[in-house]
Amino acid sequence: MLSASQEAVEGLKERTESGHRAAGRTPPSQSSTARTSGAHRAIDTSIRDFLAVTEDAKLLQQPGPRNDFTRTDPWRVMRITSEFVEGFDVLADIDKGVTIFGSARTGPDDPQYQQAQETARLLALAGFAIITGAGPGIMEAANKGAKLAGGRSVGCNIELPFEQGANPYVDTLVNFRYFFVRKTMFIKYSNAFIIFPGGFGTLDELFEALTLIQTGKINQFPVILFGTHYWAGLVRWIQSRVLGERKISPGDMDLMLMTDDPQEAAQAVIAAYDAQLDSTRKQTENQ
Repeated sequence: MLSASQEAVEGLKERTESGHRAAGRTPPSQSSTARTSGAHRAIDTSIRDFLAVTEDAKLLQQPGPRNDFTRTDPWRVMRITSEFVEGFDVLADIDKGVTIFGSARTGPDDPQYQQAQETARLLALAGFAIITGAGPGIMEAANKGAKLAGGRSVGCNIELPFEQGANPYVDTLVNFRYFFVRKTMFIKYSNAFIIFPGGFGTLDELFEALTLIQTGKINQFPVILFGTHYWAGLVRWIQSRVLGERKISPGDMDLMLMTDDPQEAAQAVIAAYDAQLDSTRKQTENQ
């Protein structure tokens, strides 16, 4: 299991570096000096084969003897709180936002990159801020589309065991140590998620949004699966197996929209936002 987890992180690093190289950049993990202070613990990799320990990893470690108060979980709550405060402070003025997820490996010559760029451009023209994970690939394409349209381009970067770096099209960058803080920002400041082909991280955000909608935590929140060929197998499995065994309700299938058209994706977001505004206005009038 240790070997598999190490290979998984190396695979993530390779995909991220591929995205930077495809865009003509030297990956930050190859050009930056490894960080040995702050959130990272110094490790002599010449004699050890362990992964760099991130703040997330420290938080999730099993508790043990703690002689130093600054290493305890109650102390970490202060750091977590400060990260929430920073995120809320930087992003507070976003009232129309769309988060676009997808693979870091997708290069500028890939049709998916171009479709993500066009989708983001259309949404930025409609006044939406575009939010991504700040990395290369689909994230870069979305931030680039926002910049081309003169819109706001936001990146929420996450600390990883290697230097990921932010793409050059981000104009508002927030760095996070904790995944759950970052995920809160994605949901809080977004009116929709657009999910391009990606891996586990992309799937994580997809199913978290669906769960929040299903449990009534958020509403009128479009979840758009971009790339019917990529997503069709997953949707068929959900319909035949998950719905077929009544693990979800028939209406849950309607929480997802599949498309291959940037215009359709953007219009779905715009229509949902307008409907949400109309619903809010009616509620206010009835009070």
